[in-house]
Amino acid sequence: MPGWSLGDQSKPNIVIIFIDDQGYYDLGCYGATEVKTPRIDQLAEEGIRFTDYYAAAPICSPSRAGLLTGAYPRRIGMETWVQRADSNRGIHPDEVTIAELFKANGYATGCIGKWHVGDKEPFVPMAQGFDYHYGMYSNLDPVETVYFGDEGVPILRNGEVVKRPAEPAELTNLYTNEAIAFFERNKDNPFFLYLPHTMLHVPLGVSPKFQGTSNWGEYGDAIQELDHGVGRLMDSLEELGLDDDTIVVYTSDNGRGPGRNKNQPLKGGKISTWECGIRVPAIIRAPGQKVVKSHVCSEVVNAMDWLPTLATAAGIRLPEDHPVIDGRDLWPMMIGEVEKIPSPSAKLSLNNDVPLRRRWEQGLEWQQYFDREEYLNAYFYHGSHGALAAVRSGKYKAMLNPRLTIYDLEADPGESKPVRDREINRKLRGMAVMFQEEMSRDARKAGEVKK
Repeated sequence: MPGWSLGDQSKPNIVIIFIDDQGYYDLGCYGATEVKTPRIDQLAEEGIRFTDYYAAAPICSPSRAGLLTGAYPRRIGMETWVQRADSNRGIHPDEVTIAELFKANGYATGCIGKWHVGDKEPFVPMAQGFDYHYGMYSNLDPVETVYFGDEGVPILRNGEVVKRPAEPAELTNLYTNEAIAFFERNKDNPFFLYLPHTMLHVPLGVSPKFQGTSNWGEYGDAIQELDHGVGRLMDSLEELGLDDDTIVVYTSDNGRGPGRNKNQPLKGGKISTWECGIRVPAIIRAPGQKVVKSHVCSEVVNAMDWLPTLATAAGIRLPEDHPVIDGRDLWPMMIGEVEKIPSPSAKLSLNNDVPLRRRWEQGLEWQQYFDREEYLNAYFYHGSHGALAAVRSGKYKAMLNPRLTIYDLEADPGESKPVRDREINRKLRGMAVMFQEEMSRDARKAGEVKK
């Protein structure tokens, strides 16, 4: 792209650590006092901690689908509830996952952990761009284990059962061991590792070493074991001489519960579209790749942004025939070239213009209230049933049901004092209408197989 080049930058390794059901306030660097998370806090100190980062959805399967494809789950037909073992649906084979993109550009790709976006042949990790998978296709809660009978949920390696049943208390350590082995096998070539932990989903599991170590019961103990695992991963990268060559992302698939004290005002929980249902921790750390250090970013970013952003970091241009996505290339902001979300027309980075591939047909009714860039930078909340539930633009959020209600999240992060402002009302209402029209015309179908 004119105005930007990769220069002498080599292809960095990418590691995405994806926690299940970790709430916004549930790390030391996000205000938790009940647990100690020194290794994750260190990631934040050595990189960027996001204060206004949103998962793709407030529930497991849609959230994973959004991160893997860079598209709103609704755009790809994956917006509703979760994919259990009896489901015949999954990410459509025609979609291009982040793993497929990186694999096509010379990366070894691995998925270690919980998949949860389809367990039929066209939808499993090996069919969606991953060279290697270790973990489970499903969850361990009773509404999913019922499908597996007395034998229980299996742990799989590339589709073959290696252990059955999976034991919750073993999983964090097993996944960490597998991730380190993946680093060791691929240390001489660029790799992309997606590490979706089963914890902290119920049933919680904690190994004996970490039981009773926190002031927050089993949940806190499980967090501290995850923190230890993150530390082991970072130590392994350093020992292998890969630390400077690796971008590490840490985030959660959805929220868990509301704040617990006066310094934690956000409310809501998993499944809801109040802030604590869908705003989650997010950290990126890559000092060797010039990612800003010790920075707190309050820009509104989301899970779909990782695909184009990390692609740019690796020098990968999304081809013109790549399916339309919703993520934005934030790499110039990550490395400190700009302080705000880069304009999609600024030609600052390799995938800067990708959002301009989205439909833009603004009616005259809305033209005085927002422009194309504001629309592309808005975040559209979808509930666990897949319906559009809220819109955020800048500091304002409009909850759409049962009637449009606006909150100023800077002045009122707890969403307790509705704002009455005609201009803001029209702006957010117009964005919601336009998004609905865009999805009605451009949303694609999930993959399906006959039962």
